[in-house]
Amino acid sequence: MKGDLYRAHRRRREQALDELETSPLGQRYPAIARTWRAAWPEFVPFLQFPPPLRKDVFSTNLIESINARLRMVTRNHGHFTSEAAAIKVLYLAIRHLIEPKTSDRNQVAPHWKEARGALTLDYEDRTTIR
Repeated sequence: MKGDLYRAHRRRREQALDELETSPLGQRYPAIARTWRAAWPEFVPFLQFPPPLRKDVFSTNLIESINARLRMVTRNHGHFTSEAAAIKVLYLAIRHLIEPKTSDRNQVAPHWKEARGALTLDYEDRTTIR
């Protein structure tokens, strides 16, 4: 039964991608369908997460934001006299980034409570609530 369902989903996906390729958009931009076909295996697991968690993942993009800030800090600083000096600058930058900018700590990420609840249900062994 599970294999039949998997095959049905796969046929539906292939049909939708074929329709995209033959559509005016697909004819005008052929790389779109190729990109979707290549990215589909990585995209499908994302759809298994509950909507609140998906919303936080694609709207906040926290890791990329932190990386951009760290690159900016190191670029603006120039060169470092030692590895310890570089680590200290990065530590202070991260510490500044994770401090809430509002007086209410629950307003830092408005949807985080829902997302944290979903993560706790799905990954109970990996999460701890303080």
